[in-house]
Amino acid sequence: MLQALMNLFSLCWKPFGRDADRIDSIGVIGREGKDGLLWFRDFGKYGSGDFSMAVVQANQVLEDQSQIESGPLGTFVGIYDGHGGPDASRYVCDHLFRHFQAISAESRGVVTTETIERAFRQTEEGYMALVSGSWNARPHIASAGTCCLVGVIFQQTLFVANAGDSRVVLGKKVGNTGGMAAIQLSTEHNANLEAVRQELKELHPHDPQIVVLKHGVWRVKGIIQVSRSIGDVYLKHAQFNREPLNAKFRLPEPMNMPILSANPTILSHALQPNDSFLIFASDGLWEHLSNEKAVDIVNSNPHAGSAKRLIKAALHEAARKREMRYSDLRKIDKKVRRHFHDDISVIVLFLNHDLISRGTVLDPTLSIRSALDH
Repeated sequence: MLQALMNLFSLCWKPFGRDADRIDSIGVIGREGKDGLLWFRDFGKYGSGDFSMAVVQANQVLEDQSQIESGPLGTFVGIYDGHGGPDASRYVCDHLFRHFQAISAESRGVVTTETIERAFRQTEEGYMALVSGSWNARPHIASAGTCCLVGVIFQQTLFVANAGDSRVVLGKKVGNTGGMAAIQLSTEHNANLEAVRQELKELHPHDPQIVVLKHGVWRVKGIIQVSRSIGDVYLKHAQFNREPLNAKFRLPEPMNMPILSANPTILSHALQPNDSFLIFASDGLWEHLSNEKAVDIVNSNPHAGSAKRLIKAALHEAARKREMRYSDLRKIDKKVRRHFHDDISVIVLFLNHDLISRGTVLDPTLSIRSALDH
C-alpha cells in the first residue's frame, strides 16, 4: 500500500531540476532573468495564488538555496541560508522536501507538525551520515551548516518551521482601512536575542562560555550566531570536533552534549481572508529592512517583481550605510561584495483565498529551485 502511494505521489510531484523549462512553455512561470549577481523569477503561479522569487549572491560561492514545490499535497517553500560553505544548504535543498513527501505519503497525504519535524530529523541524520562517510576526504563539511525556514500550505492551514534566523512575515489587511499590518510568524534562534542566550545558559548551566560577546556580536561558544541549524555537526557530535577538522572550529574542552540543535520551532496558522501575502527571506534581507518596510514595499507595488524589488531595496540600504551609491555597489564582484551584504534569498507568496477555500490543485505541478547555475 505504501509503495502504491509513493508511486502516485511521484507522478503528481515533479522532481527537482530542469522541469521549470517545460512549465515555462505553458506559461505557468513568468520571466526569469539575471541582473549582475541578482537572479529572479518575477512572477508565477502556484497552488494558492501568485509568487515572486529572487536571490542575490555576495559570497564567492553562493551559500543560499531556496525552493517552491506546489501540487496535491499543497505548497512547500524552503529558504536555506548556508554558512561555512554551500554543502549543507545544497544537501537540504536536495533532500528535505523529498523526506517531507515520503513521510506525507505514509500518512495518506495528511500534513501535520510531526510530518515536518520528522522531515527535519531525517535530513539532519542524512547530512551527519554524509559527513561521517566523507570524514577523511572532506572534513570541512562538518563545519558547514544551514538555517532552515519552511512554509507549508495544506488545505487552509499554514505551517511555519524554522531553525536559525531566517524569517517569514505575513502581510495582513487591517479591516477596511486599506492598511497592511506586518506580522512575524517565525521564531528565530540567534544568540543576539536575549531569550536565545537564556535558553542556551539553561541547557548548559556548567559552561560559562556557552555564549561569548565578540566584537559586539553574541556567538555560541564564540564561534557561531545561530543556536539551531541543520548541519554544523562539529558542534553536535564530539567525534567530528577533532583533527583533521580545522583548528579554529575545534573546542578546547570535551563536548559532553550537543551544543546546537536541529529541532525547528513550528507554528500552525489558520489562513484568514484578510491574510494577503507572505514574505520568506534569509536574514540578509532583514539586516537592512524592517518587517514593516518589507510589507509596505510589497503592498505598494504590483505582484510581479516583488522579490527582486525587496532585494534591491535592501541593497540600496546596504549601500547607504556605507555612504556609497547603489550603482557603485553593483560594480563590486562576489566575495568582496560579502563585506557589504550577505547572500539574500526572497520568496513572496500571494494568497488567493478563492483557490485556498476550493482546495484547487495546480496543474501542472510546480517545482522550482532558485539560482541553479550559481
